[in-house]
Amino acid sequence: MQPPGPDNLFVNYLSRIHREEDFQFVLKGVARLLSNPLLQTYLPNSTKKIQFHQELLVLFWKLCDFNKKFLFFVLKSSDVLDILVPILYFLNDARADQSRVGLMHIGVFILLLLSGERNFGVRLNKPYSVRVPMDIPVFTGTHADLLIIVFHKIITSGHQRLQPLFDCLLTIIVNVSPYLKSLSMVAANKLLHLLEAFSTTWFLFSMVQNHHLVFFLLEVFNNIIQYQFDGNSNLVYAIIRKRNVFHQLANLPTDLQSIQKALQRKKKAPEPISRTNSQEGMSMEGSRPAAPAEPGTLKASLVATPGIDKLTEKSQVSEDGTMRSLEPESSQSPAEENPPGVASDTETWNMESSQSRRDRRRLSSTSSVGQWNPTPEWVVSWKSKLPLQTIMRLLQVLVPQVEKICIDKGLTDESEILKFLQHGTLVGLLPVPHPILIRKYQANSGTAMWFRTYMWGVIYLRNVDPPIWYDTDVKLFEIQRV
Repeated sequence: MQPPGPDNLFVNYLSRIHREEDFQFVLKGVARLLSNPLLQTYLPNSTKKIQFHQELLVLFWKLCDFNKKFLFFVLKSSDVLDILVPILYFLNDARADQSRVGLMHIGVFILLLLSGERNFGVRLNKPYSVRVPMDIPVFTGTHADLLIIVFHKIITSGHQRLQPLFDCLLTIIVNVSPYLKSLSMVAANKLLHLLEAFSTTWFLFSMVQNHHLVFFLLEVFNNIIQYQFDGNSNLVYAIIRKRNVFHQLANLPTDLQSIQKALQRKKKAPEPISRTNSQEGMSMEGSRPAAPAEPGTLKASLVATPGIDKLTEKSQVSEDGTMRSLEPESSQSPAEENPPGVASDTETWNMESSQSRRDRRRLSSTSSVGQWNPTPEWVVSWKSKLPLQTIMRLLQVLVPQVEKICIDKGLTDESEILKFLQHGTLVGLLPVPHPILIRKYQANSGTAMWFRTYMWGVIYLRNVDPPIWYDTDVKLFEIQRV
């Protein structure tokens, strides 16, 4: 038996850093370097633009992984927003570029890690005033609005290889939703647009896991209504305007004939989220579309990422703000349950290569013998658990009031309706608030393998020129010319 290898002294010392001034120095430095490509100056080429933001994101992730005191310092610091904004910039910039799928993943994983703590959600209420050149709609609001608008842009106009990240993106929004004090109208409409797209019958019946996305979005709405109703008149107004979406979900057909008819419409229907018509009015000043891949960017088929139920564990927030982990049996939500005889998507991902998984996703659920088919029993099993009670009660109370005001005063101006909603209350009318559930990132072998391949991929490709790997035994990749 061989003796164990020497300890990694760098990791050892990294994990032992503990002084707050050292943490502040590191956090400020990482934030400053990450923000470098976002800087706009009046003099062309007056600021040297760095090209190592992927390495910075890997370093930041490893710092948080090896040194939990640093992670806690980041989360309690207001400078965490200086990490958030450049990450959102890079995510938006890379969303349409298939060669930067690794960058998209690590950016989303970092935000998932941060979103597991209450303080991150609270920090998002800070007004967003620094204008970064992103091709997103103009809005006046908070960092939470920025996060939701960028996530909507990724989902609606990103490439198809990002679909496995949809669960992660919505989980991040769910985690921060109980703390969002005032969403802008732009962000509220983006959330309702996602629900409208994901709740079409043919999309819900096409894949065994598609209804999970609806559960996540409903959880976002419930959290905001139950815990932050007073300041969120924009979202309440958007829900009232799109009330037919919630009524359609409540009346979702479950008979076999309707299911088959919906699947037939799939062949004629566009993508559930329009990718060709997603130009959304005015964009930010100085914005630009997603740029092509940079030299040295990892362009490889990375190992498949685990599903959200393997990436996270549920914690319940108590009244004093502390969290307690829930046992897996009691924390299983309808959004994570599987129909009898159907393996979870996560299990399938762990067994399949990323290429075969992509091939499987392209298949219609009714296209081949032995392929999964939606059944009335399966639809009923999750439809009965749709958390619609809070929203339906809100609509039942507020819609007649809004309609009466519009008729009595002849209102057509939405600002007057918003003013009424701002002073409205649902105290004593809504169901008892549900406990806040946070899905915290948990380390697992799947993500460890993913990060290892991503990190070595970045290292390898950054050092191809000059060819330091030439005539060595380092054979990490098989390079294919496309």
